[in-house]
Amino acid sequence: MLSVWFRVIRVRFLLASVIAVSVGLSLSWWQDSSVSWLDAALTFAGVMALHASVDLLNDFWDFKRGIDARTTRTKMSGGTGVLPEGLLKPSSVYRAGMIFLIIGSVIGGYFVLTDGIIIATILGFAIISIYFYSTKIVDSGLGEFFVAVKGSMIVIGTIYIQSGQISPESVLAGVAVGSLSSLVLFIASFPDHDADKSKGRKTLVIAVGKEKAAKLFWVFPFVSYAAIALGISSGLFPLTSMISFLGVPLMIKSGIGLQKNYDSVENLIPYMSSTLMFGRITGALFVAGFLIRF
Repeated sequence: MLSVWFRVIRVRFLLASVIAVSVGLSLSWWQDSSVSWLDAALTFAGVMALHASVDLLNDFWDFKRGIDARTTRTKMSGGTGVLPEGLLKPSSVYRAGMIFLIIGSVIGGYFVLTDGIIIATILGFAIISIYFYSTKIVDSGLGEFFVAVKGSMIVIGTIYIQSGQISPESVLAGVAVGSLSSLVLFIASFPDHDADKSKGRKTLVIAVGKEKAAKLFWVFPFVSYAAIALGISSGLFPLTSMISFLGVPLMIKSGIGLQKNYDSVENLIPYMSSTLMFGRITGALFVAGFLIRF
């Protein structure tokens, strides 16, 4: 049963939030050579709870709307399959999603008390976007945008909790991480195009069509790398942050693969996986760039 819950929470995708928090903490450490480990642990716990909440609620609403019945499930797309297979009750998944949302909100509430209005604003955005993500937000065509903003806010919020300020470097680091998170969501929406469209969803792929959307792939890594390059050139990031660019060959492989196979679910699977790998490797290298000191 535990393995089923891990499956519906999509544990391996939680790594995106782990990387976002880690970027914030590593940047804080690079700046001040110190980190509050209690605050760091609570930040990880709160962000993980909120991330688990959005995944659970997304699975619930996709099942209720009948989207999962129309998708071709892969490791990267089409839902977890837990509810269509009857492994859990929809009500149980919904309750779990709300419990995680409450846990994340309570932890966030602690930081609101200790750090004030900035964290309250970030937390309020998180709660509203999580609850309405799978209905109002994805139906409006803003899913990729909200995921990018979410990733950015995790980094900015983590640094603010540690330092008490929002700095240009925290914003640039947030943009870099948020763009990578949005890229993974973007490419994973290609196989679900028909199912999503039939049930009223409006992803970026649906909005512009698969062929044109495939060309937009490059925008996401460009924004991420541009933010990192700007940070390095302006002295806001260390030169060691350049190791983030080691993921470029994997990015190129993924982008070219998408443009050639955007209309074939089976052929696209390896490139969805390599895009996920690109995002994770680039994020991890970005973290390492702040931790390496000569």
